[in-house]
Amino acid sequence: MKPLHVMAAALAATSLWVVAAESVGKLPPPWFVSGDHATSYEGGIDNVETSSGKGAKFLRYVQGEDTGYGSLAQVISAQRYLGQRVRFRAKIKTRNVNKWAGLWMQIRAEQPANGAFYNSFDQPLRGTSPWQMRSVTLDVPADATTISFGVNNAGSGQVWIDELSFEVVGKEVPVDVMSYTRLPEKPAL
Repeated sequence: MKPLHVMAAALAATSLWVVAAESVGKLPPPWFVSGDHATSYEGGIDNVETSSGKGAKFLRYVQGEDTGYGSLAQVISAQRYLGQRVRFRAKIKTRNVNKWAGLWMQIRAEQPANGAFYNSFDQPLRGTSPWQMRSVTLDVPADATTISFGVNNAGSGQVWIDELSFEVVGKEVPVDVMSYTRLPEKPAL
């Protein structure tokens, strides 16, 4: 190979590496990775796989056992939402998710029985799916203390969320209720 071609090939490879390195950024606070196998996952900002053009948050399985789940999470005070109905919405996309992924929200209260939780287990995303809008809606009791929300990834694969919103909605918007029916082992074709 001629020296000029070798230099051009090396420069092109270096440029691709720089572009790839710039396409992923650090997860901004107040977001964090949690879950029963949190150390098996990493979170960040992806500037290539995005629906808004501003960078999507991602949660990716990287190592260890894929028997648990990881979660990309944020926790806020419930104080300004007491007695109201709230909705967390986001566009979500998956790649090679071998179990399931979905949005979730939890409301903790001084009296644990007043709290609420929903994790999309009954409306899972599996495998590879294009961007789609999903949401979770819950009532915030008068004694609520915190509201946590985010996206779960059970098993391996990667999930992205983008175009996020958190808002108060009217009582005409139904509350999500967990349905614990057993999920089929393989998705229906």
